[in-house]
Amino acid sequence: MSEPASISSGIAARYATAVFELSTGAKGLKALETDINALGAALDSSDDLRALISSPLYSREEQGAAMAGVAKKMKLSKTMTNTLALMASKRRLFVVPQMVASLHAKIAEQKGEVTADVVSAKALTKAQSDKLAKTLSASVGSDVKINATVDETLIGGLVVKVGSKMIDTSVKSKLNALQNTMKEAR
Repeated sequence: MSEPASISSGIAARYATAVFELSTGAKGLKALETDINALGAALDSSDDLRALISSPLYSREEQGAAMAGVAKKMKLSKTMTNTLALMASKRRLFVVPQMVASLHAKIAEQKGEVTADVVSAKALTKAQSDKLAKTLSASVGSDVKINATVDETLIGGLVVKVGSKMIDTSVKSKLNALQNTMKEAR
């Protein structure tokens, strides 16, 4: 990992830990989860928001005012609103995406969930996703949350990553393995 990336992830981890500890309570984690889901969706869908948090052209005051408006519009909790205001005043908004990812991981750990990254050739139906989650839960020993994406180049099958384990049952990988075997036979 490059040095700037590790510095950014370190900053994000410290903010995430602080927000998580402030939010642990009866309804605090549920509100925090709602906040980071909304914030993550906004970051994914808004080029303007990503530009605001990463551009050095905006002053601290402009970033702070904009983030206060975003937090009010999204109805974020007071803890998250104050955290974003603090991050804007310290010019640390550029780590918000890493902080959101870190908070997702902390909440999943608190709930005893494991996230499985699933790549399929076409979108999984709800029934397929539920059956896969149930099968993975039995294998892993804890609740599994499916993070599904589509990659049509797989032709068919799935690529599943759970923690450090990867299961590749895609037609593409089987064809590549067959091609390598044929090359070795020459």
